Amino acid sequence: MKILNKLPKSKQSLHLDLINNGWVQMKEPKNVRSAILFSVPLMIVNVLISIGVINIFSTISLSDFGLTSDSISITINFGIILWLALLLILHELLHLIFIPNFKKSDKTFVGITLFGGFVITEEEMSKSRYIFITIAPFIIISVILPLILSVLGLLTPTIKFLILLNAMASSVDMLNLFLIMKQIPKHAILKSNGPDTYWKTQT
Repeated sequence: MKILNKLPKSKQSLHLDLINNGWVQMKEPKNVRSAILFSVPLMIVNVLISIGVINIFSTISLSDFGLTSDSISITINFGIILWLALLLILHELLHLIFIPNFKKSDKTFVGITLFGGFVITEEEMSKSRYIFITIAPFIIISVILPLILSVLGLLTPTIKFLILLNAMASSVDMLNLFLIMKQIPKHAILKSNGPDTYWKTQT
């Protein structure tokens, strides 16, 4: 595992090697900005799913976040900033820990950029494992966690805010899920070259 301060770039030599060996490059947004833009509808869907989950055992309203019909009250302090940092780390950690042998892998990269954190691995893996890695932060933080905390009576307004924020931040992950489901056959294997994804049917 390597820690970087920017997204790794795709390597032309690796691209040519993959293409010559029967790998197919997946059609994806060309950059992070485009991915965020295309994922906005999924951001809304994710938030609605999380709100629905929270409402099963608890309640959620605008007043939880300092918003009422006649006033807006938003407080930003060091505690909130710390929670946001921890959420970012947890989100990326949940991607990372499900990558096979990530500790020993010299093809797995983690880091933080202006647009948030990232985890990229150039290790080969099955489509099902790739999908699980992609959606793990959303499922665990924004679906399973609110259910558990609701039952325990620990779902505070701050935690609700963080759960919804994670749902929004997971929209690019959901876009990747949609692209994988649409373009890649069931029993294919996947491999990344920097931010680019390739697939190949297993023989």
